[in-house]
Amino acid sequence: MTQKTKILATRQFPQNVLDRLNRDYDATVNPSLDPMSRDEILTQSKGMDGIICDPTCLFDPELVAGLDDSVKIITTFSVGYDHLNVDAIKARGIALGNTPDVLTDATADIALLCMLGASRMAYSAGQALRRGDWTSWSPIEFLGTHISGKKLAILGMGRIGEAVARRAKGFDMQIHYHNRREVEARGLEDATYHAELDSLLAEAEFLSVNCPLTPETHHLIDETAITKMPDSAVLVNTARGPIIDDEAVINALKSGKLAAAGLDVFEGEPNYNKGYLELNNVFLLPHIGSATHETRDQMGFKCLDNLDAFFAGKPVPNPI
Repeated sequence: MTQKTKILATRQFPQNVLDRLNRDYDATVNPSLDPMSRDEILTQSKGMDGIICDPTCLFDPELVAGLDDSVKIITTFSVGYDHLNVDAIKARGIALGNTPDVLTDATADIALLCMLGASRMAYSAGQALRRGDWTSWSPIEFLGTHISGKKLAILGMGRIGEAVARRAKGFDMQIHYHNRREVEARGLEDATYHAELDSLLAEAEFLSVNCPLTPETHHLIDETAITKMPDSAVLVNTARGPIIDDEAVINALKSGKLAAAGLDVFEGEPNYNKGYLELNNVFLLPHIGSATHETRDQMGFKCLDNLDAFFAGKPVPNPI
């Protein structure tokens, strides 16, 4: 009987993904719902041929250096890979894969949810209802702002940024964007390209953060950037938490410079700046951008496609 390839799964993944993983591989799956610690990864990876991880597992140079020589591929259950030290991993000759394309629509949907939830005061209104404080309809309670017809500034016009733009067009929003290069996207021919970030910020009645986290984008949206936005703007972040400076955003929400914010990601998550909890003009979600059954299954299948191809001697279909 042929011995199956050994794979370590550092997290519990959707059942359909685990079924296929266990069918095709000799899998060791983290039995806990919590992420594996670095010591557990180092111990459990001994003798493993490959690893499936997710963004909660930080593969820094120290951890990578301690991986067993048996590990030949790491595939991450995510599009982003800022949790992986790519240089250190590739220096060890370990292949890398991720899961692009499949979470675009789900994440773009959440961006619109955050935009609507923030601009229409959904959190404070919902809390009032749940507390029993809503006793009658009032002309002056829970007043938010239209998104229809407003200027939407998109920071990062990749797949998700384009999907956000197309959805926003359904609300007759005027699309502006900043990207490393101008894009040609069907249906977005009338979008305005800004080569400079400051130019984009000046138009940002709504700002949707959709760029990757890099050293250059860390705290890109800080106090200085916020001051360049129109008064009473709305900020939405569904990309990575550290792209925005939490203290600057909280101060702007308190002062009214920002009317509202909708956030699905946080610096240091699952820990986050508790200052947000003191505010009624924020709409907060626990990083659920890709959280649909369909999307999470497809992400897992992409990871397995990467493994299947690699161990069959073929190019990894979704390489980093």
